[in-house]
Amino acid sequence: MKVTATYHGGTRYDIVSGRHRVVTDQPTEDGGQDAGMSPVELFVGSVASCVAYFVGQFCGRHGIDRDGLSIDAEWAIAEGPHRVGRIDIGIHLPHRITAEQKERLLKVAHGCTVHQSLAVAPNIEITLNQQAHQRHNGS
Repeated sequence: MKVTATYHGGTRYDIVSGRHRVVTDQPTEDGGQDAGMSPVELFVGSVASCVAYFVGQFCGRHGIDRDGLSIDAEWAIAEGPHRVGRIDIGIHLPHRITAEQKERLLKVAHGCTVHQSLAVAPNIEITLNQQAHQRHNGS
């Protein structure tokens, strides 16, 4: 599996996966053009949308109407190292569910792939792949 983030001027980088594109940028106060979410917003949004998907699937399996389902994610930055230190996820279901359904729904939400990828951190390897510039000697 692969995505590619490519420079598009200023602080904008577009992420491409197959035929899908997501624009990331920095807010104007950080020198960007605000053409898209910042990478941190996208990161937190990824957690929120993954939880939403898992909760939505749970609702679908159990006949719970998904209309009005939404997920809020708020985060705080921590230091040492500089990172997202806390994410608070709020699941909003406009319908009443039983205590048993609530317990099972929260268990399913905690099992979302992105959340689990943070709970059990992936190995991340960063390498530099430089392409040599070819010189033309005019011949």
